[in-house]
Amino acid sequence: MLAKKTSKNQLTLPKEIVSNFPEIEYFDVAVKERKIVLTPVRISPVEYDIEVIRDKVKKLGITGEDVNDAVAWARRKPR
Repeated sequence: MLAKKTSKNQLTLPKEIVSNFPEIEYFDVAVKERKIVLTPVRISPVEYDIEVIRDKVKKLGITGEDVNDAVAWARRKPR
C-alpha cells in the first residue's frame, strides 16, 4: 500500500492499516535502518499511572539525587 506525503509533510495512513488499531489515536514514530516505524501508543492521565511511573523509576535505579542533577543540568546556561 502507498501513503503519499503532503506539502505539509503529513501522511495519511490507509484505512486498511488503521482499522487494525481502532482505539489508537497516537503512534510513536522512529527511523530504523532507513525505514519509518510506527508503534501504537496509548496516552493515559498521569494521576492514574503514578504507581506505574514510580515502579519504573525504582526499577531503573533513578534516585532523587539523579533528578536534582538532571534539573541542574537542564537549567545551566549555555556557554
